[in-house]
Amino acid sequence: MLIRVQGVIIRSMDYGEGGKIVTLLTETHGKTGVLIRGASKPRSRYGSLALPFTYGEFVFFKGSGLGTLSSGEIIRSHHKLRENIDLAAHASYVAELTDRALQDEEAGNWIFSQLIACLAALEDGKDAAITTHVYEMKILQAAGYAPVLDRCVSCGRTDGLAALAPVLGGAVCPACRAGGHQVLQLGDKALKLLRLFAAVDLRRLGEVNVGPETKAAVRRGMRALVDAHLPHKLKSRAFLDSLDALGQPPIRPVPDGEAGAEPHG
Repeated sequence: MLIRVQGVIIRSMDYGEGGKIVTLLTETHGKTGVLIRGASKPRSRYGSLALPFTYGEFVFFKGSGLGTLSSGEIIRSHHKLRENIDLAAHASYVAELTDRALQDEEAGNWIFSQLIACLAALEDGKDAAITTHVYEMKILQAAGYAPVLDRCVSCGRTDGLAALAPVLGGAVCPACRAGGHQVLQLGDKALKLLRLFAAVDLRRLGEVNVGPETKAAVRRGMRALVDAHLPHKLKSRAFLDSLDALGQPPIRPVPDGEAGAEPHG
């Protein structure tokens, strides 16, 4: 069967003599693997089409296994994401998270549009950390783990929310905070940002100015939610966190029942 799709390369690996197998997140066919013959050879016409983060149109033959590329055209190469170490770290994490966290049936048109918008925002100079956290929220939503942030996930109370219980999957009120689960005291500003992340479409993401302490609290909250519900060991995550550690407070695990200090940024 000949298939024509728009897709983004979220994984690329060498295969045989000069070939590459790429994993595409596509607009209409979920995640799919495609063999690009000769892509690693110096004069390959499809070498640039096999690079990570490339957004393009792919035409390939597919039977019961891998597809085999017939032709293709780049729509946006995202070359800047491969040339800057910080952008490369964020884009690699976004791509690997997409590949590992989503089953094929969860990888529909909506998350494809969010990935396209995320990579474009990174390349266009939007705040890389905030953009990545918004995309993490979209992955949680696509995978069926959207956190409850507008009321207490335990009792339904809507006032006094400033803490997050990642394992429970949402915000908790002061009364439920002492229920024996891991709790992060994020503060009102960070929790409001998490609500914004849940509501916003990345295609309409504007500039978000966040103080360093609130940004660190948001980072703790999003990392905890991802770790609680998408517990994958990602190489790109470890590298990204090592870069983050150079300029941000480290993420400190919070023992069960302990509340961290409330940020004031």
